[in-house]
Amino acid sequence: MSAALLEKLKLAVKDAPDFPRPGILFKDIMPIFQDPKLVAETCRALTDEVAKVGKPDVVIGIEARGFLIGPIMAQQMGIPFVAIRKKGKLPRECFSVKYEKEYGCDEFDMQKDALTPGQKVVVVDDLLATGGTLEAAAKLCHMAMASVLTHCVMFELDFLNGRGRLVDPVVSLVRY
Repeated sequence: MSAALLEKLKLAVKDAPDFPRPGILFKDIMPIFQDPKLVAETCRALTDEVAKVGKPDVVIGIEARGFLIGPIMAQQMGIPFVAIRKKGKLPRECFSVKYEKEYGCDEFDMQKDALTPGQKVVVVDDLLATGGTLEAAAKLCHMAMASVLTHCVMFELDFLNGRGRLVDPVVSLVRY
């Protein structure tokens, strides 16, 4: 990734103090999506980083912000996109997993027929904080007998050590 892209991403992200609760400094990534060129450049940088790890068969996007970059990355790589959603949002039979995240507990679903055994996936989200969300997504992939080639995020909060919670490699563009 270029130093110019790194600087553009850092400038685009806005800090939101005391959101969603007092004491949290939230990193608002939504301004990135107001610049189509920056979105394309960011997704291309992520796919380039993933290619250094290996060739995935599927991109998995985690609700909700993984849906913003995951489909673009899947299109750039010419591979399918699969959604992991919050409990109860997907029709048909699903794998389900409960997990803890920064602000409490939640539950994710993934359709049982979305992956086939042996597929290599890249799990995409916007941010790696404590690692709970990515860890839950990996569990869903393992339930489907798929393997996680790498986790892929735009931003990583190093001070929360989320990477240490994950078994699989992590690709991130900006680390705080």
